Amino acid sequence: MRLAVFDTHRYDRGALEEANAQFGHALSFLEPRLTLQTARLAEGFQAVCSFVNDRVDAPTLEVLREVGVRLIATRSAGYNHIDLEAARRLDMRVTRVPEYSPHAVAEHAVTLVLSLNRHIPRAFARVRDWNFSLEGLVGFDLAGKTVGVVGTGRIGRVAARIFRGFGCDVVCFDVAPDAAFAREVGARYVPLEALFSAADVISLHVPLTPGTRHMVDAKSLARMKRGVMLINTGRGALIDSRALIDALKSGHVGAAGLDVYEEEEGIFFQDLSGQVLQDDVLARLLTFPNVLVTSHQAFLTREALVSIARTTLASVRAFERGEPLENEVRVEQVRPA
Repeated sequence: MRLAVFDTHRYDRGALEEANAQFGHALSFLEPRLTLQTARLAEGFQAVCSFVNDRVDAPTLEVLREVGVRLIATRSAGYNHIDLEAARRLDMRVTRVPEYSPHAVAEHAVTLVLSLNRHIPRAFARVRDWNFSLEGLVGFDLAGKTVGVVGTGRIGRVAARIFRGFGCDVVCFDVAPDAAFAREVGARYVPLEALFSAADVISLHVPLTPGTRHMVDAKSLARMKRGVMLINTGRGALIDSRALIDALKSGHVGAAGLDVYEEEEGIFFQDLSGQVLQDDVLARLLTFPNVLVTSHQAFLTREALVSIARTTLASVRAFERGEPLENEVRVEQVRPA
Protein backbone atom coordinates (compact mmCIF):
# COMPACT_ATOMS: atom_id res chain seq x y z
CA MET A 1 0.00 0.00 0.00
CA ARG A 2 1.25 3.51 -0.81
CA LEU A 3 1.77 5.50 2.39
CA ALA A 4 2.84 9.16 2.54
CA VAL A 5 4.78 9.78 5.74
CA PHE A 6 4.72 13.44 6.73
CA ASP A 7 6.99 15.34 9.14
CA THR A 8 9.76 12.79 8.62
CA HIS A 9 13.05 12.90 10.48
CA ARG A 10 16.07 10.67 10.16
CA TYR A 11 15.40 8.80 13.39
CA ASP A 12 11.83 7.73 12.56
CA ARG A 13 12.54 7.12 8.88
CA GLY A 14 15.13 4.51 9.84
CA ALA A 15 12.72 2.76 12.19
CA LEU A 16 9.91 2.77 9.61
CA GLU A 17 12.14 1.42 6.85
CA GLU A 18 13.42 -1.36 9.07
CA ALA A 19 9.92 -2.35 10.21
CA ASN A 20 8.57 -2.17 6.68
CA ALA A 21 10.69 -5.17 5.69
CA GLN A 22 7.94 -7.18 7.39
CA PHE A 23 5.03 -5.35 5.73
CA GLY A 24 6.20 -4.37 2.24
CA HIS A 25 4.34 -1.06 1.94
CA ALA A 26 5.48 1.60 -0.53
CA LEU A 27 6.64 4.39 1.79
CA SER A 28 7.22 7.94 0.61
CA PHE A 29 8.90 10.16 3.19
CA LEU A 30 8.03 13.87 3.22
CA GLU A 31 9.79 16.44 5.39
CA PRO A 32 6.95 19.01 5.65
CA ARG A 33 4.34 18.78 8.37
CA LEU A 34 0.88 17.73 7.25
CA THR A 35 -1.19 20.91 7.04
CA LEU A 36 -3.72 22.44 4.69
CA GLN A 37 -0.83 23.88 2.67
CA THR A 38 0.91 20.49 2.22
CA ALA A 39 -2.08 18.13 2.03
CA ARG A 40 -2.02 17.91 -1.78
CA LEU A 41 1.37 16.23 -1.56
CA ALA A 42 -0.66 13.13 -0.63
CA GLU A 43 -2.32 12.91 -4.02
CA GLY A 44 -2.22 9.31 -5.23
CA PHE A 45 -1.90 7.87 -1.74
CA GLN A 46 -4.67 5.98 0.06
CA ALA A 47 -3.09 6.56 3.45
CA VAL A 48 -1.01 9.20 5.19
CA CYS A 49 1.07 8.95 8.33
CA SER A 50 0.96 12.03 10.55
CA PHE A 51 2.72 13.10 13.75
CA VAL A 52 1.74 15.15 16.79
CA ASN A 53 2.57 18.61 15.44
CA ASP A 54 0.77 18.18 12.14
CA ARG A 55 -2.50 20.08 11.73
CA VAL A 56 -5.07 17.59 10.48
CA ASP A 57 -8.08 19.82 10.85
CA ALA A 58 -11.30 19.77 8.83
CA PRO A 59 -9.96 21.77 5.83
CA THR A 60 -6.88 19.55 5.67
CA LEU A 61 -9.00 16.40 5.84
CA GLU A 62 -11.25 17.69 3.06
CA VAL A 63 -8.26 18.12 0.77
CA LEU A 64 -6.91 14.69 1.71
CA ARG A 65 -10.30 13.13 0.94
CA GLU A 66 -10.40 14.94 -2.38
CA VAL A 67 -7.01 13.54 -3.46
CA GLY A 68 -7.91 9.98 -2.48
CA VAL A 69 -6.73 9.48 1.09
CA ARG A 70 -8.93 7.21 3.19
CA LEU A 71 -6.72 6.47 6.24
CA ILE A 72 -4.92 8.75 8.69
CA ALA A 73 -2.39 6.66 10.61
CA THR A 74 -0.86 8.90 13.25
CA ARG A 75 2.37 7.53 14.70
CA SER A 76 1.59 8.90 18.13
CA ALA A 77 -0.57 8.09 21.12
CA GLY A 78 -2.13 11.55 21.08
CA TYR A 79 -4.68 12.44 18.43
CA ASN A 80 -5.82 15.93 19.44
CA HIS A 81 -4.19 17.26 16.24
CA ILE A 82 -6.83 15.41 14.18
CA ASP A 83 -10.42 16.59 13.80
CA LEU A 84 -12.18 13.30 14.51
CA GLU A 85 -15.63 14.74 13.87
CA ALA A 86 -14.58 15.85 10.40
CA ALA A 87 -12.94 12.48 9.76
CA ARG A 88 -16.20 10.71 10.57
CA ARG A 89 -18.16 13.07 8.34
CA LEU A 90 -15.77 12.42 5.46
CA ASP A 91 -15.77 8.65 6.04
CA MET A 92 -12.05 8.60 6.78
CA ARG A 93 -10.52 6.17 9.26
CA VAL A 94 -8.03 7.22 11.93
CA THR A 95 -5.59 4.98 13.78
CA ARG A 96 -3.02 5.74 16.43
CA VAL A 97 -0.31 4.03 18.49
CA PRO A 98 -1.92 3.68 21.92
CA GLU A 99 1.18 2.16 23.49
CA TYR A 100 4.77 2.17 22.34
CA SER A 101 7.04 2.39 25.37
CA PRO A 102 5.43 3.76 28.50
CA HIS A 103 8.84 3.32 30.12
CA ALA A 104 10.37 5.85 27.71
CA VAL A 105 8.02 8.68 28.70
CA ALA A 106 7.86 7.81 32.41
CA GLU A 107 11.63 7.58 32.67
CA HIS A 108 11.99 10.95 30.96
CA ALA A 109 9.58 12.50 33.45
CA VAL A 110 11.71 11.21 36.32
CA THR A 111 14.84 12.43 34.50
CA LEU A 112 13.38 15.94 34.49
CA VAL A 113 12.69 15.70 38.23
CA LEU A 114 16.23 14.58 39.05
CA SER A 115 17.84 17.10 36.68
CA LEU A 116 15.90 20.00 38.17
CA ASN A 117 16.30 18.88 41.75
CA ARG A 118 20.08 18.48 41.54
CA HIS A 119 20.56 21.43 39.15
CA ILE A 120 22.32 19.25 36.59
CA PRO A 121 22.11 21.70 33.63
CA ARG A 122 23.58 24.51 35.74
CA ALA A 123 26.26 22.27 37.27
CA PHE A 124 27.25 20.95 33.83
CA ALA A 125 27.56 24.45 32.39
CA ARG A 126 29.65 25.60 35.36
CA VAL A 127 32.13 22.76 35.18
CA ARG A 128 32.56 23.31 31.44
CA ASP A 129 33.74 26.82 32.41
CA TRP A 130 36.02 25.36 35.12
CA ASN A 131 33.71 26.71 37.82
CA PHE A 132 33.57 24.05 40.52
CA SER A 133 31.60 26.06 43.08
CA LEU A 134 28.65 24.35 44.75
CA GLU A 135 26.81 27.56 45.55
CA GLY A 136 23.18 27.44 44.41
CA LEU A 137 23.20 23.70 43.72
CA VAL A 138 21.45 22.46 46.86
CA GLY A 139 18.70 19.93 46.10
CA PHE A 140 16.53 17.68 48.25
CA ASP A 141 16.19 13.98 48.96
CA LEU A 142 13.46 12.59 46.76
CA ALA A 143 12.88 9.81 49.29
CA GLY A 144 10.03 10.67 51.59
CA LYS A 145 8.59 13.39 49.37
CA THR A 146 5.00 13.27 48.15
CA VAL A 147 4.70 12.83 44.39
CA GLY A 148 1.37 13.37 42.67
CA VAL A 149 0.80 11.34 39.49
CA VAL A 150 -2.08 12.78 37.47
CA GLY A 151 -3.38 10.04 35.18
CA THR A 152 -2.65 6.37 35.78
CA GLY A 153 -2.76 4.97 32.29
CA ARG A 154 0.18 2.96 31.02
CA ILE A 155 2.69 5.79 31.40
CA GLY A 156 1.40 7.09 34.71
CA ARG A 157 1.57 3.62 36.23
CA VAL A 158 5.20 3.18 35.24
CA ALA A 159 5.99 6.63 36.64
CA ALA A 160 4.25 5.78 39.91
CA ARG A 161 6.29 2.59 40.25
CA ILE A 162 9.55 4.46 39.63
CA PHE A 163 8.75 7.13 42.19
CA ARG A 164 7.82 4.44 44.71
CA GLY A 165 11.22 2.90 44.02
CA PHE A 166 12.80 6.15 45.17
CA GLY A 167 10.87 5.86 48.42
CA CYS A 168 8.31 8.54 47.60
CA ASP A 169 4.79 8.72 48.96
CA VAL A 170 2.78 8.48 45.73
CA VAL A 171 -0.72 9.93 45.43
CA CYS A 172 -2.66 9.48 42.20
CA PHE A 173 -5.64 10.92 40.43
CA ASP A 174 -7.57 9.34 37.59
CA VAL A 175 -11.17 9.55 36.39
CA ALA A 176 -11.24 5.74 36.73
CA PRO A 177 -9.28 4.85 39.88
CA ASP A 178 -7.80 1.34 39.99
CA ALA A 179 -7.77 0.15 43.59
CA ALA A 180 -5.89 -3.04 42.69
CA PHE A 181 -3.07 -1.04 41.08
CA ALA A 182 -2.89 1.27 44.11
CA ARG A 183 -2.59 -1.69 46.48
CA GLU A 184 0.05 -3.33 44.31
CA VAL A 185 2.24 -0.22 44.10
CA GLY A 186 1.57 1.14 47.56
CA ALA A 187 0.00 4.34 46.28
CA ARG A 188 -3.39 5.87 46.96
CA TYR A 189 -5.97 7.73 44.90
CA VAL A 190 -7.14 11.17 46.01
CA PRO A 191 -9.28 13.91 44.44
CA LEU A 192 -7.37 16.16 42.08
CA GLU A 193 -7.64 19.17 44.40
CA ALA A 194 -6.19 17.12 47.26
CA LEU A 195 -3.32 15.96 45.05
CA PHE A 196 -2.53 19.52 44.03
CA SER A 197 -2.38 20.68 47.64
CA ALA A 198 -0.40 17.70 49.01
CA ALA A 199 2.29 16.97 46.44
CA ASP A 200 5.88 18.23 46.46
CA VAL A 201 6.26 17.02 42.86
CA ILE A 202 3.40 16.76 40.34
CA SER A 203 3.74 14.79 37.09
CA LEU A 204 1.06 15.01 34.39
CA HIS A 205 0.17 11.92 32.36
CA VAL A 206 -3.30 12.55 30.92
CA PRO A 207 -4.46 13.05 27.32
CA LEU A 208 -5.52 16.44 26.05
CA THR A 209 -9.30 16.75 25.86
CA PRO A 210 -11.62 19.75 26.20
CA GLY A 211 -11.94 18.83 29.86
CA THR A 212 -8.20 18.59 30.57
CA ARG A 213 -7.14 21.67 28.63
CA HIS A 214 -5.50 24.08 31.10
CA MET A 215 -6.23 21.75 33.99
CA VAL A 216 -3.22 23.49 35.53
CA ASP A 217 -4.28 27.12 35.52
CA ALA A 218 -3.89 30.04 37.92
CA LYS A 219 -6.53 28.63 40.25
CA SER A 220 -5.03 25.15 40.48
CA LEU A 221 -1.49 26.53 40.75
CA ALA A 222 -2.62 28.57 43.76
CA ARG A 223 -3.72 25.34 45.46
CA MET A 224 -0.28 23.80 45.14
CA LYS A 225 2.43 23.92 47.78
CA ARG A 226 4.81 26.82 47.55
CA GLY A 227 7.95 25.48 45.89
CA VAL A 228 6.17 22.66 44.07
CA MET A 229 7.94 21.02 41.13
CA LEU A 230 5.69 20.60 38.09
CA ILE A 231 6.47 18.07 35.34
CA ASN A 232 4.61 17.75 32.04
CA THR A 233 5.39 14.99 29.55
CA GLY A 234 1.76 14.67 28.46
CA ARG A 235 0.41 17.44 26.26
CA GLY A 236 1.45 21.07 26.35
CA ALA A 237 -2.02 22.56 26.70
CA LEU A 238 -2.58 20.76 30.00
CA ILE A 239 -0.82 23.80 31.47
CA ASP A 240 -1.76 27.44 31.04
CA SER A 241 1.73 28.70 30.18
CA ARG A 242 1.05 32.33 31.10
CA ALA A 243 -0.27 31.29 34.51
CA LEU A 244 2.81 29.12 34.99
CA ILE A 245 5.07 32.08 34.22
CA ASP A 246 3.29 34.17 36.86
CA ALA A 247 3.68 31.36 39.42
CA LEU A 248 7.38 31.00 38.59
CA LYS A 249 7.94 34.75 38.90
CA SER A 250 6.31 34.81 42.33
CA GLY A 251 8.28 31.78 43.47
CA HIS A 252 5.14 29.76 44.13
CA VAL A 253 6.29 27.14 41.62
CA GLY A 254 9.79 26.07 42.54
CA ALA A 255 10.68 24.35 39.28
CA ALA A 256 9.08 23.16 36.05
CA GLY A 257 10.14 20.40 33.67
CA LEU A 258 8.37 20.61 30.32
CA ASP A 259 8.79 18.15 27.48
CA VAL A 260 5.72 19.64 25.78
CA TYR A 261 4.42 23.15 25.21
CA GLU A 262 0.95 24.27 24.22
CA GLU A 263 2.12 26.25 21.18
CA GLU A 264 4.91 23.90 20.13
CA GLU A 265 3.54 23.40 16.61
CA GLY A 266 6.07 24.74 14.13
CA ILE A 267 8.77 25.04 16.82
CA PHE A 268 9.50 21.64 18.30
CA PHE A 269 11.23 19.08 16.04
CA GLN A 270 12.77 21.97 14.06
CA ASP A 271 16.26 23.52 14.08
CA LEU A 272 15.61 27.21 14.69
CA SER A 273 19.09 27.97 16.00
CA GLY A 274 19.74 30.54 13.29
CA GLN A 275 16.47 32.39 13.78
CA VAL A 276 14.82 34.70 16.28
CA LEU A 277 12.29 32.82 18.40
CA GLN A 278 8.91 34.39 17.70
CA ASP A 279 7.01 32.82 20.62
CA ASP A 280 7.32 35.31 23.49
CA VAL A 281 5.80 32.95 26.06
CA LEU A 282 8.23 30.13 25.32
CA ALA A 283 11.10 32.61 25.20
CA ARG A 284 10.15 33.84 28.69
CA LEU A 285 9.95 30.29 30.04
CA LEU A 286 13.44 29.62 28.74
CA THR A 287 14.82 32.53 30.79
CA PHE A 288 14.06 30.87 34.13
CA PRO A 289 17.00 28.99 35.69
CA ASN A 290 14.54 26.62 37.37
CA VAL A 291 12.76 25.63 34.15
CA LEU A 292 13.99 22.76 32.00
CA VAL A 293 12.44 22.43 28.55
CA THR A 294 13.06 19.49 26.24
CA SER A 295 11.61 19.39 22.74
CA HIS A 296 9.01 16.62 22.99
CA GLN A 297 11.67 13.93 23.20
CA ALA A 298 10.25 11.80 26.01
CA PHE A 299 9.14 9.13 23.53
CA LEU A 300 12.52 9.03 21.78
CA THR A 301 14.08 5.66 22.57
CA ARG A 302 15.06 2.90 20.19
CA GLU A 303 12.46 0.60 21.68
CA ALA A 304 9.69 3.16 21.31
CA LEU A 305 10.59 3.99 17.70
CA VAL A 306 10.51 0.30 16.73
CA SER A 307 7.14 -0.19 18.45
CA ILE A 308 5.66 2.94 16.84
CA ALA A 309 6.77 1.86 13.37
CA ARG A 310 5.46 -1.69 13.70
CA THR A 311 2.10 -0.65 15.13
CA THR A 312 1.58 2.08 12.52
CA LEU A 313 2.42 -0.18 9.59
CA ALA A 314 0.28 -3.00 10.99
CA SER A 315 -2.69 -0.63 11.04
CA VAL A 316 -2.05 0.28 7.40
CA ARG A 317 -1.92 -3.40 6.45
CA ALA A 318 -5.17 -4.13 8.30
CA PHE A 319 -6.85 -1.24 6.47
CA GLU A 320 -5.53 -2.48 3.12
CA ARG A 321 -6.92 -5.96 3.79
CA GLY A 322 -10.28 -4.74 5.06
CA GLU A 323 -9.60 -6.17 8.50
CA PRO A 324 -10.75 -4.64 11.81
CA LEU A 325 -8.60 -1.69 12.88
CA GLU A 326 -7.48 -2.60 16.37
CA ASN A 327 -6.04 0.85 17.05
CA GLU A 328 -8.76 2.92 15.42
CA VAL A 329 -9.91 6.03 17.24
CA ARG A 330 -13.38 7.49 16.68
CA VAL A 331 -14.89 10.66 17.99
CA GLU A 332 -17.50 8.75 20.01
CA GLN A 333 -14.75 6.75 21.76
CA VAL A 334 -12.99 9.76 23.23
CA ARG A 335 -13.34 9.49 26.99
CA PRO A 336 -14.56 12.64 28.74
CA ALA A 337 -12.34 14.17 31.39
